Amino acid sequence: MKASQQLPFAYELHESFFEKLNEWIGDVFYDLLPEAGMELRDEQIFMAFQLEKAFREKKVMFAEAGVGTGKTIVYLLYAICYARYMRKPAIIACADESLIEQLVKKDGDIDKLSNLLGLSIDVRLAKSREQYLCLEKLEAERSREDYPDHYDMVYDRLPSFVHTNQTMQAFTPYGDRKQYPELDDEAWSRINWDTFQDCFVCKKRHRCGQTLSREDYRQATDLIICSHDFYMEHVWTYEARKREGQLPFLPEASSVVFDEGHLLEVAAQNALTYKYRHNSLEELLTRLLQNDVREPFAVLIEELLSQSLYVSQLIEQHARPVPGTVRHELKTAAVLTELQRLVSYIGQLEEEMVFESELFTIDDYQLRIVEEHLETIKHALTLYLQQENVISWVEREDGLVTLVIMPEMVEEVLKEQVFSKNIPFIFSSATLSVDGSFDYIASSLGIEEYVSFSVDSPFDYAAQMKLFTPRLFTEDVWEAKLEYAVNLLEKTDGSALLLFTNHEELQRFKLAVKSEPRLQKWPFLFEGEQEISRLISLFQADVQTVLCAVSLWEGLDIPGPSLSNVIIWSLPFPPADPVFTAKRHRARNPYAEVDLPYMLLRLRQGIGRLIRTHHDQGVVTILSPELCQQQELQSAIRAILPNGVQMKMEGLDAEMPDLPTVEAKNMIE
Repeated sequence: MKASQQLPFAYELHESFFEKLNEWIGDVFYDLLPEAGMELRDEQIFMAFQLEKAFREKKVMFAEAGVGTGKTIVYLLYAICYARYMRKPAIIACADESLIEQLVKKDGDIDKLSNLLGLSIDVRLAKSREQYLCLEKLEAERSREDYPDHYDMVYDRLPSFVHTNQTMQAFTPYGDRKQYPELDDEAWSRINWDTFQDCFVCKKRHRCGQTLSREDYRQATDLIICSHDFYMEHVWTYEARKREGQLPFLPEASSVVFDEGHLLEVAAQNALTYKYRHNSLEELLTRLLQNDVREPFAVLIEELLSQSLYVSQLIEQHARPVPGTVRHELKTAAVLTELQRLVSYIGQLEEEMVFESELFTIDDYQLRIVEEHLETIKHALTLYLQQENVISWVEREDGLVTLVIMPEMVEEVLKEQVFSKNIPFIFSSATLSVDGSFDYIASSLGIEEYVSFSVDSPFDYAAQMKLFTPRLFTEDVWEAKLEYAVNLLEKTDGSALLLFTNHEELQRFKLAVKSEPRLQKWPFLFEGEQEISRLISLFQADVQTVLCAVSLWEGLDIPGPSLSNVIIWSLPFPPADPVFTAKRHRARNPYAEVDLPYMLLRLRQGIGRLIRTHHDQGVVTILSPELCQQQELQSAIRAILPNGVQMKMEGLDAEMPDLPTVEAKNMIE
């Protein structure tokens, strides 16, 4: 009898699983896929047999494979088979929601693999919490006077069991961001889950779309698809959820694949943070005052809240915006003394809560939740007060001020809580190395031992891509960039992706589109106006559309004539925010060790959006005055260009590059 009837190949218990797996992998790439009409790619086969080492030896592997190698198919084959062998699902963590959509959509990579090989694949989504509707926040918005009509639309789409006590007969997914594509990001942020929503005491939690989805994906047998952010949130909350008697966000996995793995550090930094906001603390402690508590206990709560309000006001007064980011820098010295006093109040309240719990006047479950939150807040503020190995900044939104505190050494957390596990970890991306070395990404993630390989793209870039950077020697660089961009869009009649490094650039260009008559002839899509996968779908469907984005340097896969023109508005150097400022302080040569490697990895990804198949062709333009002035920077960028691509530097009055005409694009289409 077979050890597992689910494996797509014959396997006996006394046989070597990996030998049988390798035989089947060979059959897939040499016979099954070519018979189905797919191209036999040497690069893909090379990657397949490199991955075997990582799975066999349970190693961390950096799998750097160029665009067009078919790396997704390779890691999916291994992940699915290994999951069935180990009887635990594999986790595929993608950089963002658009990458998740490419994997799971109809005719996406998983669907193609299932159809080609006749495999029934159990794949389920585990989306980040902020990707789900919060019923409490929706109710709060609809209680306001003159609230927008689109919130009624959201309410009307809720399943009937949300409003009644009727039993749910089967899993009904609802509340996903993707189900409300008409909402822009600002409208969605008013009704989605955020870090200050306390799900533990929510009366609607058992009818919540997020809760129901979590219960469903935990039953997956093959694949769980999530984002980097959600995986790191799982890591960061693992111990706390166990203490509270909750299940971790994700089940134990047989293996983990980080698609676009070069972005994992950013996700770790986003997840491994504490947040202090007065309004949240006030809401938390007000619950205690609604119980029959002792007068000294109530007085202490009032004193603590008064101090918290004062600290919040101080933070708001002394926070200064950081250009190019949504973060604010806090002048620390002005708030340290008052923060210390706040921490002292929290400590006193924790002691009083021990005595209060013995009186049994407060529900024990509610009391434990408050204790857990207070302990987290005190720990975060204590970290901040120590001013060692900590990064902090301030966020402002809708009149609310939040102090964000992050341990500086996130690599230590990752080393202990992630990469110490004895399972295969696969990093897959076209850009993982710098100057042929993987040490930059390994050290930033706390990875000491790993295996790696690099394989080039099979595309003929010399014939398919042209790359230009105009000489922007003018006083008004912005207007010069705008003029060159208009000329490029004229040449390709739209069909362009504009990549910006921050939202300020994007918004300024958006205003220019409205006021520049020559830009009125093409449809423009701007990130944030609608749900991101909806924008991508609209962009792909209309050949003339122009898509403008900040977050699509990676993951966007638009083959064909809809994307024949990539315009990079600025070189993607890291911002001057507190996270990168801390990394620079730790480096002996900040530019060479932090800024330049980050920029080159991101630039390689941006350039990689253009050519997705052997039939694609087009142009990439980098609008960067410093690139024309710095020979060392030119050399660094030339070294990372695809094989055969030359960087041509032209004046603004030079003849525009040859690009596919509208007629040629239609023929390709």
